[in-house]
Amino acid sequence: MNTDVLIVGAGPAGLTAAIVLAQRGRQVVIVDAQAEGANTSRAAVVHSRTLEVLEPYGVADRMVARGIHTPVFTIRDRDKVLLPVPFDGLPTAYPYTLMISQADTEAYLLARLEELGGKVIRPARVSGIDQDADGVTATLEDGKQIRASYVIGADGMHSTVRESAGIGFEGGTYAESFVLADVRLSGGVPQNEVILYFSPAGLVVVAPLPGGLHRIVATVDEAPAEPGIPFVQQLLDTRGPEAEPARVEELIWGSRFRVHHRIADTYRSGRILLAGDAAHVHSPAGGQGMNLGIDDAVHLGEALSRVLEGEPESLLDSYAAARRPLAEQVVGLAGRLTKLATAASGRRVLRNLLLGLAGRIPAVRNRLAWQLSGLNRRQAS
Repeated sequence: MNTDVLIVGAGPAGLTAAIVLAQRGRQVVIVDAQAEGANTSRAAVVHSRTLEVLEPYGVADRMVARGIHTPVFTIRDRDKVLLPVPFDGLPTAYPYTLMISQADTEAYLLARLEELGGKVIRPARVSGIDQDADGVTATLEDGKQIRASYVIGADGMHSTVRESAGIGFEGGTYAESFVLADVRLSGGVPQNEVILYFSPAGLVVVAPLPGGLHRIVATVDEAPAEPGIPFVQQLLDTRGPEAEPARVEELIWGSRFRVHHRIADTYRSGRILLAGDAAHVHSPAGGQGMNLGIDDAVHLGEALSRVLEGEPESLLDSYAAARRPLAEQVVGLAGRLTKLATAASGRRVLRNLLLGLAGRIPAVRNRLAWQLSGLNRRQAS
């Protein structure tokens, strides 16, 4: 099988890159090791800049119609607002955080790719990648081979493509584990904002999702393999709103995971390129991971399309050189938010005091809104 570009990994980054290339008339093959429906729905936040870069590719409007528009992001100490981050004043057609499950995001991306004549080959696991001066040969576990001019590794943190290229992936792992759950709630949880509750017991994030659901994310010393209603309820009781407590009426699904902070040494090795979690992973604080991956994919797809049309390969070097510093910024921001959220009990009073003071300064609120929304990445486009 021969193609212009082979994309390994059909998550949000891989699907986005495939859409960009297909819409620009390039031949694309996209493979994924997982069967249909095997992906968990971790990401739930789509920021303004992500919708802007998706707009030319026929996906943004569908996502906007499906998701919940939340114009403010707040950090609270139980019922007390410490730091509000308003998005409704941002100079964009999307002045809000869009809450939508990753499963929905991937469904809209896949539907658009299929409209363009593409499809995902599943399950198809790549076992090895070999490149030469003229192209790249990917070998699948079943022995089949795919020959491509270029390969995009969008196959996640444990990327086979990255490892085959010998690209380092330096960083570490946070000590805490994270709990993730989608639930139906009753009680005192606002419906139009994403809330980070800071408390002496630790962090819990509560955010609305379509269908009357809420996404819960929390840091704990050691999470159970399958957090149930009593565990999630305890998190809300000890960390969430007090005046009108939130009650878990139904648990749709729950999971636990460890959070890493790592960045690939380079995003390009000859004809092999990286995007998304294969290139960078970090804390979910601020909801940046999937957004940066989609942003990577749009820029890489556009650069590759131009190279395949005859423009110089230096465009790929420019992609690699521009995207890695952006990942460093995002990893740094997510790390700072995580450290704030997981501060030792003796430092939490001071932390809350400083956040409360910062929340009174418009410039601080606006700067954080620009960073979280991704609009600060416009200048790098």
